[in-house]
Amino acid sequence: MNKWAFVSDFDGTISNKDFYWIVIEKYFPEGEQLFQQWRAGKIKDIDFLKTVFTSIHQDEEKIIEDIHHIPIDETVLPFIKRVQQSEGDFYVLSAGTDYYIRHIFKKYDIRGVDIFSNEGYYHDKNIHMRIDPNHIHYSERYGIDKSSVIRTLKQTYETVYFIGDSEPDVHAAKVADVTFAKGTLQSLLREQHIPFVPVNTFADVERYLQEKGVLT
Repeated sequence: MNKWAFVSDFDGTISNKDFYWIVIEKYFPEGEQLFQQWRAGKIKDIDFLKTVFTSIHQDEEKIIEDIHHIPIDETVLPFIKRVQQSEGDFYVLSAGTDYYIRHIFKKYDIRGVDIFSNEGYYHDKNIHMRIDPNHIHYSERYGIDKSSVIRTLKQTYETVYFIGDSEPDVHAAKVADVTFAKGTLQSLLREQHIPFVPVNTFADVERYLQEKGVLT
């Protein structure tokens, strides 16, 4: 068995702003009402994102330019290198789409990181999502089942660490060995009595893992 892995959500965790909000604010103001319906449980996560991402109507160059302006927690960059130098593997686990994650990783020259996410592709001036209901990690609500991915990784690694910030991350937190929580995930986990380490940035995570002797 490999020693350990660190798994991170993307939107709101590595990034400081969800990509769907960038799209809504720039191209799809009607998305704010759709967001409220989604938050009220009237729309599935995957249907909300599909609608938002197919409401951009821009050339791919412009979409990539918008992606490059996604603000990120830049303390994640040295943290990823630190994990890899300490014989850990870093993964991204997102219920969004790998389309914009890969463009961000290319911009910051992030290497050696596997991405578990819904497949996304550019077509006809929008971002489309290719969801496979027969996939081992398929979720009807999210497209990808985060808890399923964590369970699979736990078959390979002695310890799996996870970090997230919102409701879809609760499911991963239930099965990860140690969960770091940002934002609203903290209150959600507290309500369900799921243990977690509260953090604000990856610098906080790095400090914790260094104190535990995980990082060399």
